[in-house]
Amino acid sequence: MDTNGAPPGAEPGGPVDDASCRRDVPLFPLGTVLFPDGALPLRIFEARYMDMVRECMKHDREFGVCRIVHGTETGPAADHESIGCLARIVHWDMPQLGLLHIRATGTRRFTVGARRVEPNALIRADIELIDADETTAIPEVLAPCSDLLRRLVEELDHRAGPTAHAVNRPYRFDCAGWVANRLAEFLPIDPATKQTLMALEEPLGRLYLVKRILEERGIVSG
Repeated sequence: MDTNGAPPGAEPGGPVDDASCRRDVPLFPLGTVLFPDGALPLRIFEARYMDMVRECMKHDREFGVCRIVHGTETGPAADHESIGCLARIVHWDMPQLGLLHIRATGTRRFTVGARRVEPNALIRADIELIDADETTAIPEVLAPCSDLLRRLVEELDHRAGPTAHAVNRPYRFDCAGWVANRLAEFLPIDPATKQTLMALEEPLGRLYLVKRILEERGIVSG
């Protein structure tokens, strides 16, 4: 019996989670938008985020990424969007003392609940997970989006070489949500529009909006 009253698998005094909620998740407000399955390379030098990374790696936890609304990535805690994406660290390197390079992968989207700012300006929040996209086939009218993404990924892989990939595997060119997310990452559109796309819960609708943007820019035909 756990004399501390913590549920099985939980650390005494640590966050208590259930299937849809997580407590005291550290947040990293950024000027960019992270999508599920997206690759996120970061250069970290602030002490609060160094500590955050150590905590996440030690306890195999994720941190949350939210787009900044007001403020900056450094200095005082920034105001951020209420919907973000969890990130799991998959690689790290410290090329010099005080500078940490990490690569993280987007996992689940979430909505931010209660938020607290620690004395070192690190934000922690209680979050509620958003259901993952259902696997949705791509209709013929949206096939040009999948074809375009396939060409982009092949070109990026060719430039990166056989051991480095600009897009996380596995590739899912037949999945509407995955194709929409990857194209939204590539598109030269403002972060607020990317945030709107990321927050959409219907993957097919997200891909239709991406196709409309591509058509407006003359990248694909209607």
